[in-house]
Amino acid sequence: MAVENVIWPRYIDASVSREDGRRVPLDDAVDDPTVDEIAQAVQQIGYDAVIERDVTHPREWDARGRVLVKGAEDSTKNDLVQAVAAYVGILRD
Repeated sequence: MAVENVIWPRYIDASVSREDGRRVPLDDAVDDPTVDEIAQAVQQIGYDAVIERDVTHPREWDARGRVLVKGAEDSTKNDLVQAVAAYVGILRD
């Protein structure tokens, strides 16, 4: 069975505190990340990404969506989120 990791935009959003769900250091976080940027970063890392646009994180009111990462059995969720944040930062430069 394939492992599916879920990455919500709030995991790498600089405006979200660690207490409210940010999973990366503030230096690695980005302002208002989109699911499109996250999916592009996931593909750059070498995994398949599926965007679900009409879902809302339990701590949010607006549906910002989420990205399902398929085939990431060889990576921990924390490592995956850190790499995605780094790539989104690179994509914006």
